[in-house]
Order: sequence, then structure tokens, then C-alpha cells
Amino acid sequence: MHDPWAALRLPDYRRFLTAHFTTTLGIQIQGVVVAWQMYLDTRDPLALGLIGLAEALPNIATALFAGHVADRMDRRRLALIATATLLLCSLALAFLAGLEGDAARHRILGAYLVIAISGVARAFLQPARTALAAAMVPRELQANAVTWRSTTWQLGAVIGPAIGGVLNFLIGAQGSYLVDASLIVVAFGALTQIEFRRVPAAATLVEPILESLSAGIRYLRGQQILLGAMTLDLFSVLFGGAVALLPIFAADILHVGAWGLGILRSAPAAGAVLMSLWLAWRPPMRRAGRALFLAVAAFGLFTIAFGLARTLWLSTLCLVLIGAADMISVVVRSTLLQLLVPDHLMGRVTSVNQIFVGSSNEIGSFESGLAARLIGTVPSVLFGGGMTLLVVGGTWRWAPKLREVGRLDDVGR
Repeated sequence: MHDPWAALRLPDYRRFLTAHFTTTLGIQIQGVVVAWQMYLDTRDPLALGLIGLAEALPNIATALFAGHVADRMDRRRLALIATATLLLCSLALAFLAGLEGDAARHRILGAYLVIAISGVARAFLQPARTALAAAMVPRELQANAVTWRSTTWQLGAVIGPAIGGVLNFLIGAQGSYLVDASLIVVAFGALTQIEFRRVPAAATLVEPILESLSAGIRYLRGQQILLGAMTLDLFSVLFGGAVALLPIFAADILHVGAWGLGILRSAPAAGAVLMSLWLAWRPPMRRAGRALFLAVAAFGLFTIAFGLARTLWLSTLCLVLIGAADMISVVVRSTLLQLLVPDHLMGRVTSVNQIFVGSSNEIGSFESGLAARLIGTVPSVLFGGGMTLLVVGGTWRWAPKLREVGRLDDVGR
């Protein structure tokens, strides 16, 4: 019988999820406050895009090396180092928010610098966490574990923006950043309590560093299923980055202010949480490949609908449906990654996935900000949704093995 709570019965995995949740919550609070401050200070859509670019470029530049390191040291230790760096970044943002007078003019440049450093920290944190989670969970529980991990992330993404908007209103930016830092401290403590220890097999191999750095790319070349799933996510997120423009919708189109921005930012994650709970409770998908294509197509359609909406309730509903569709994509892709990739390559393949998918969020934010400046906010959202549908059609033709994937439990057997 299907046990929806199977992965949660593992004590170490519960500690892992605690760290995952509190880190996500803190990062989401930070993201809302940074975006709102930046837009109010500049009134420039491009400034919102530059926030994403400031994080994405350092992330991409260090991702392959981060994967190499994750396959050669204790992944828990690497996650602790990266989490400690995120804590320092939160404290730095709190310091910058407290600057007044002439010193305040350095706040924007300083914020971009701190965001860049956090991008490097997250480049190391992602492969370390993914590889650690994959190693501590038995194969038969991987799909269930991925669903709960995604649920945890999305739950933080639901609560985080709302809390960030409220905190920003009640205690200001500096206080909000200190709350963010407190959550990162909790995450650090949870990671220290994880008992699982295993240095990956690659740590004992003598391999030239350039070969090691490119190992993840070489592996993916022969994996049409994984490469196809990553391609779908890459371009859908790249062109469907409407979330980056939410401060503009809140301030200038829907006229709902900071509290409305918190609702809009929470809506995609709310849809994702509802979908993830449904996925955890139901038996595994029988046609996961087709479900992935349909989910990404729905993501594009609901993005177009969001661009056309002019009321808060309808815009929120569209964002909820966007989050629900995206959640299906996340679960299928992440489960494929953990089932198909051998442990000694997990860090390096995850780092490539981070470049494909994780950084595409930030680059997509830059693309959305630039497009909004060039052709207008609403046309840029409509363009992004349309391009997502074109990507779905192209990948359907190019990756037949992906659309033929059945039950995730049977993949790679």
C-alpha cells in the first residue's frame, strides 16, 4: 500500500526538512524586502531584473566547481559552510538597511554585492543538499522524499513572502532582515543534528579537475530523459518569469501596495503546496512524462492569463494555478534526477541542473525586467507565456523518451 508519510518516518530526513524549510522561509522574506526597497528607491523595472542577475552570474560561475566539491567532501559539512555564509549575508543586509544620510547612497550597490555573495553560497548549498538528501533516503522512497522536500520548500515560499510583507510594514527592512537571520540560525542548528555521514565515492578517485568539472555535462549528454526535463524547466522559467515583475503589478497595475505584493508573491507557492500534498497522498503517476509536458504547457497558459488579469483575486488565482503546474514539473524532474544519477556524480550533475533550472529563475527575472522596460510590463508577460508554449512543442518533438516515461518508481530499473 502507498504510504504518503514514508520519508517523514526517517529522523535525519525530518531534520533535513527543518533546515530546508527555515532556510527557504528566510530567503523568501529577504527577497520580498529587497525587491520592494529596490523598486521604491529606483522606480525602474530593470533594477528588479538586476537583482536576479546579481545572484545568477556568480551562481553560474561557481556552480560546476561547487558540484566538484560536493562530490569530494562530507556534504553535510559543505551545507553548513554555505548556510553560515547565507547568515552573514542576512546580517550584512540588515546593516545596509540601517544606513542613513549620506551613507544611504551606498545601500543599493552594497545590496547587489551581498546578493552576489549569497548567489555563490547557494551554488554550493544546492548540490550539497540534494546529494545529501538522495544518499540518506532509500531508492523506493525517493519519489515520496522529493515530494515532501518540494512541499517544504513551497510551504516556506507561501508563508515567507506574506511574512516579509507584514514584517516590512511593521518593523521595517532592518528588522525583517534580522528575522531572516534568525531563521538561518535555526537551519544551521538542524543541519548540525543530522547523524548521516558518508563521504561520496568520488572522493577516493584521482581525477584531473577539468575532467571532474565537466563530468556532469558529459553524463547528461547521453541522458535524453534528464536533459529534456531540464530543458523544459530552463526555458519555461526563463521566459515565464512574471513573478519578478510582481512589485510593478502591485504598485502600478493592481494598485494594492506592499500587502498586496505579499499576497501575490505567496500565491504561486500556495498552489504548489496544494498540488504537492495531493501528489504525496495519491499513488505515483502512471504517465509521468506526459504529465510533465502538460504541466509546463499549463504554466505558459496561466502566465498569459495573469498578464491579462486586472483584479487582485483573478491575478492571485492565476498565480496559484501557475504554482500548481510548476509543482508537477519540479517533482517529476527532481525525482528523475535522484533516480537516474549515480551517487558519485550527484553533486556535479546537480550543479549542472542548478545552472539549467536554479539560475534560470534569476536570469528569467533579468529577462522579464529588461523586456518590461523595452516593450512594457504586460506585453513582456504575454510574450513569456507564449514562448513557454513554443518550448513545450519543441521539446515534445526532440525528446520522445521523456514523453514516454511511465511510473517514476520504474525509471532506471
